[in-house]
Amino acid sequence: MMLEVLRREVCALHAELPRNNLVAWTSGNISGRDPATNLVVIKPSGVKFSHLTPESMVVVDLEGNVVAGDFKPSSDTASHCYIYRHMPEVYGVVHTHSRYATAFAILGREIPCVTTAMGDEFGGPIPCGGFALIGSQEIGQQVVEALQRSRSPACLLQSHGVFAVGPTAEAAVKAAVMTEDNAAIVWTAMQIGEPLAIAQEDIERLHRRYRTEYGQ
Repeated sequence: MMLEVLRREVCALHAELPRNNLVAWTSGNISGRDPATNLVVIKPSGVKFSHLTPESMVVVDLEGNVVAGDFKPSSDTASHCYIYRHMPEVYGVVHTHSRYATAFAILGREIPCVTTAMGDEFGGPIPCGGFALIGSQEIGQQVVEALQRSRSPACLLQSHGVFAVGPTAEAAVKAAVMTEDNAAIVWTAMQIGEPLAIAQEDIERLHRRYRTEYGQ
């Protein structure tokens, strides 16, 4: 993929974060990795979503070194790059502080798989990784550990928020949107009573059908 195309795509996808109520002010970011060059396109640090343009996107290598761009890259760049280096199948990463999912993260709790939509998309609970401070690759390490012990394309980080990954940046955004949607549903159900468990064999069937039969 040409970097100009990836810059346009990553820029356009950022509009989906406020549109789906996944971020506040300048928090949150998306990156995409170019399969031809392994270069990463990521949001500039601290720029309002409404001010983002393809030209303002920053290009970095897999170590986080700036290759092109007039702005500083996201403060989460080291974590995005760590994920790409350790999960070669991943070409898109999204980070949000979406409200309901982050409520689970503050408690250090996974989001239990109690909706058929979660069975479809995540194939089980959305795991919660440990605590790490922003700015280094420590967050990326927690994300990789959490994702590698599950089939989920998304995880929570204790006291922090959500990371989602995918084979494309758009797929990662979808996973972030579905994480918050299901977190809100599960949280609401927990205010009424104890959510009913779905049998593991049914979760397996849901996930398999979704991956092999759903859609065109």
